[in-house]
Amino acid sequence: MSGRMSNSLGSIVIDSNVIATYAGSVAVECFGIVGMASVNMKDGLVKLLKKENLDRGINVHVDNNKITLDFHVIVSYGVSISAVANNLLDNVKYKLESFTGMEVEKINIFVEGVRVID
Repeated sequence: MSGRMSNSLGSIVIDSNVIATYAGSVAVECFGIVGMASVNMKDGLVKLLKKENLDRGINVHVDNNKITLDFHVIVSYGVSISAVANNLLDNVKYKLESFTGMEVEKINIFVEGVRVID
């Protein structure tokens, strides 16, 4: 699905992959987030995604120009998950609404793993 906005000059269509990639880049900048996770449903294994595959750790749903995001993340060991999640929610909501001009209706965060950072 993609977001569509229209005005007197024409329309703007934003693909969900663009939204996912931008949201992923904002997420990995947040304190306590190691990276995005890819879950293999067959094996139940969690894999840390590289920067070029950030959009695979995020599911984007756009309905009536309202965005719903599902983040699958790996957090740093020793940090407060609730503090990291609140930071992620605030940053992604603000930056994504500024970037797209659409409302972020809901953000779901799935913590798929914990990693020790040197």
